[in-house]
Amino acid sequence: MQQEPKPGDLIEIFRTCYRHWAVYVGDGYVVHLAPPSEYAGAGASSVMSALTDKATVKKELLSVVVGTDKFQVNNKHDSRYLPLPPSKIVQRALEEVGKDVLYKLTSENCEHFVNELRYGIPRSDQVRDFLVGAGIASTLAVAGLIGVMFSRNRRQNQ
Repeated sequence: MQQEPKPGDLIEIFRTCYRHWAVYVGDGYVVHLAPPSEYAGAGASSVMSALTDKATVKKELLSVVVGTDKFQVNNKHDSRYLPLPPSKIVQRALEEVGKDVLYKLTSENCEHFVNELRYGIPRSDQVRDFLVGAGIASTLAVAGLIGVMFSRNRRQNQ
């Protein structure tokens, strides 16, 4: 059963290749950071967001932002950070509506935006998880390459 969002809650929306984030402000509406390619059903084309440097803060119906995707209330950092009072979160979110802001996939994306509103701390776990994963993959690739070179060198010396 879908948890009913309350004002100030973070909403995680499951897009095809990533997670989009919004903050619930009440009466069925959310505020979210929307690069030009961010819309319900964008699927893989929303990856084009990585190529833009601007986004608009929008207030839209949750049902419109979600479209046919799934979503959940996800205040996952409440145990780590003290959330601001819901009225303050909503006030801060509504003050941003209509602004065009800098957008960077790795440091100023929709997840950074909503965490800043709720906790006062901009952070994106999906960026961190991706970078950690990429770092591990790179390390394994380098280790594999060194292993191949070492093995070839040993065979040549025999």
